Amino acid sequence: MDKRLQPKRKGVNYAKWGYIFILPFFVTYIIFTLTPQIMTIYNSFFENYRSGLKQIGPNFVGLKNYVSLFSPDKTGSIGMLKYFGNTIVLWLMGAVPQIIVALLLAVFFTSYRLNIKGQQFFKTVIYMPNLIMAAAFSMLFFTLFSPVGPINQVLLAHGIVDKSVNFLGLKVSVRILISLMNFLMWFGNTTILLMAGIQGIDQNMFEAAEIDGANSLQVFFRVTLPLLAPILVYTIITAMIGGLQMFDVPQVLTNGKGTPDRASMTMVMYLNNYLGTSKNYGMAGAVSVVLFIVSAGLSLFVYNMLSKQYRQ
Repeated sequence: MDKRLQPKRKGVNYAKWGYIFILPFFVTYIIFTLTPQIMTIYNSFFENYRSGLKQIGPNFVGLKNYVSLFSPDKTGSIGMLKYFGNTIVLWLMGAVPQIIVALLLAVFFTSYRLNIKGQQFFKTVIYMPNLIMAAAFSMLFFTLFSPVGPINQVLLAHGIVDKSVNFLGLKVSVRILISLMNFLMWFGNTTILLMAGIQGIDQNMFEAAEIDGANSLQVFFRVTLPLLAPILVYTIITAMIGGLQMFDVPQVLTNGKGTPDRASMTMVMYLNNYLGTSKNYGMAGAVSVVLFIVSAGLSLFVYNMLSKQYRQ
């Protein structure tokens, strides 16, 4: 029989079904993420705010909003740079201990030499602070460290201080409290990520290092750390992006004022001020675009710096 006369069999187009399955993600992303991002960039070039009951704009002003962000105020300081500096300081104070402690705990719990039992229990315990809402966590610390709170009462009762310490009115103490809260909330999540990364390393690598006579420090720096680099880079970059978007903890702890002297005012708190009573969408859009550019630039810089030696 001529093959040309045989009926053609219809095969399953798996590629088509693959596109169909991922289509909902792209539709959702375009509607709820990409479109608002484009509108934010668009609004950043317009004067659009409310003055009392009067709506001003939208009027196209070009780069005027961006120029205003980097113009000195009445005190001679540039608010954008000040709040960006605050955000970086608060992030470093919380993220550096977070990464170090999480890395040490991850190595400790996954050590093939120590063979720690009950890892699931420890994972649950260290992750629990991450389940507490940041607002509730901030209110707890606000109550503990207020002038009439239990911390001051203990210090007064033991004669350590003569009068109540205004922890929330001192620049150093406020920054320490904010950083401590971020550390307590996120070190458990980071520990679990790093533990998963270490458990994904072939155990034969550790056994071979032990046979060669390597001690614990040599195994950590020559085997664990290089092979853990992809997860570690991911953890640091995501922590940095989250730190640049820090808002809820300092917002609740300082009642949105960034006290004292705006020393704890972060970039997103600054952005939120424009979305308050004035509804200044133009300036808010400009702040958002600058924050996006800074986050993207720092992420690329950190990625290239940390992964350069492992990509050669």
